[in-house]
Amino acid sequence: MALKLDNVTIFKADRRLLSVNTTVNNGDILSIMGPSGSGKSTLLNAISGHLSPPFIMTGHVEVNGCSMTTMPAHQRGVGVMFQDALLFDHMTVGQNIMFAMPQTMKAKEKEKAVIDMLSAVGLDGLEKRAPNELSGGQQSRVSLLRTLAAQPNVVLLDEPFSQLDSHLREQIRTWTFEQLKQRQIPSVLVTHDMDDAIAAGGEIMELSSC
Repeated sequence: MALKLDNVTIFKADRRLLSVNTTVNNGDILSIMGPSGSGKSTLLNAISGHLSPPFIMTGHVEVNGCSMTTMPAHQRGVGVMFQDALLFDHMTVGQNIMFAMPQTMKAKEKEKAVIDMLSAVGLDGLEKRAPNELSGGQQSRVSLLRTLAAQPNVVLLDEPFSQLDSHLREQIRTWTFEQLKQRQIPSVLVTHDMDDAIAAGGEIMELSSC
């Protein structure tokens, strides 16, 4: 899959905020950097279908040649990972991951998939644990697993490592990028940290406030 931002321009009222024209190929990660107010998170909202007034977008957002520009957010197949894990406290770890899985999957299939996914990232046996019993790094991994369980066409990363300490940040960042590249998912990372952008290994785009 490839994400194409075809002359995507975002206005705040009548002021042009940013303009992007690029393609993110399968497994690549586009890093978006820039000062606060430059429109980094607003661009993610435009891609995911959550842009709201006073922001207006022109241009086209495409995945595999299919336009998502007028498509409702819930139909776009865009997964988002935020600064906070945002796991559901009233659900177990396994239930959090299964929540995102396609409804066409049977319960037994979901349960096996959860066990396999947790095992693959060193979280064996935690499917019945409560999210608040996990460490920050474990929560981050579960959060990404939940995002991937939805089988997204595109993944957006909004400062997902900013609340982790330096050692854990590097570890989770490396693991996250490996997962996205293995699954060949085009992704967009918003970050203030150049180390994040360099580790992502893709195009780095610097937005400016104006």
